Amino acid sequence: MVNIEAVGDNIFRIPVPVPFPMKYVYCYLFRETDGWSLVDAGFHYPDAVDAWEEVFRKLGVNRQHIHSIYVTHFHPDHFGLAGWMQQQTGAKVWMSREDYAMAERVWKKRSDQANQVGVVFRQHGVPDELAKQIEESMQKLSKHVMPLPSLTILENDEVILGQRRWKVIAVPGHSDGLINFYQPELKCLLVSDHVLERITPNISVWPGSHPNPLQQYFSSLHKVRHLDVAIALPAHGTVIGHLRERIDEIIKHHEKRLDYMKSLASDGKTAYEVAYAVFVHKPLTPHQWRFAIAETLAHLDYLASLDELVKEEREGVIVYHFRREDSHLKERKGVGGR
Repeated sequence: MVNIEAVGDNIFRIPVPVPFPMKYVYCYLFRETDGWSLVDAGFHYPDAVDAWEEVFRKLGVNRQHIHSIYVTHFHPDHFGLAGWMQQQTGAKVWMSREDYAMAERVWKKRSDQANQVGVVFRQHGVPDELAKQIEESMQKLSKHVMPLPSLTILENDEVILGQRRWKVIAVPGHSDGLINFYQPELKCLLVSDHVLERITPNISVWPGSHPNPLQQYFSSLHKVRHLDVAIALPAHGTVIGHLRERIDEIIKHHEKRLDYMKSLASDGKTAYEVAYAVFVHKPLTPHQWRFAIAETLAHLDYLASLDELVKEEREGVIVYHFRREDSHLKERKGVGGR
């Protein structure tokens, strides 16, 4: 049974099942004067489709009256059901320009993204067998975003959701084109995967994406930290009632992770060796190793961008290490411009 939660006038929080440890992606359905709008759609598999069918019945939604679908980013747990939903409703599907490009790159037929991830991971020391398993797990994801929707690039600064105007806020980091929606009178932020309550959002380096996503992420955290927010509605986990405090916790987490990874790389390590040291205590699937390695890359490349580590190729493998003159950890100024 789907536990639909009313989180404001004309705003419904919908837990759509996903076959991953977080169990649900929370999508948001808005009642409009002329129908319905939707933010995010879910991962395309039978349990998620069944959940939406139940939601439509419970709320008395005529699916033909859903006229606008906004996808916060291209990841399959948000984007995967957008094509199915468009077929059901005839609605326009809107997405940022940056993630429109990534959706085309990653999900189009004959995409080479999985192979390119494998190439990059091998360059960073990932064993061939694990790299193959990661490629295979990525290739299996593509069926969960089919059919692909006809996308429209979202270029407006504001959208109507629940009969109110919401500001569209670009928050790159978790993805290059991640967007949030902010309603100043309600002091409400649809925060998607930008800030989560109990876990830290994955910040990763991928082929075709921004080379320094952690730097982007810190800037985006500070951007929303300055907003007057009483309630933040995330895509995973519980509603956040203390956004600034949670942002500060996430920044501190990354500061500690940066220091730890820097110390691990001191005498020369590949990204895989660093990731293995950090995550070996967890039994990771190839799907989870993909994120662990890509997130490690984001941290190491951020450190390299600050000249706290040197990144160089040795015999075809990329290694991170201290500069020769550095014999100890330097104190880093606050991240993200703090």
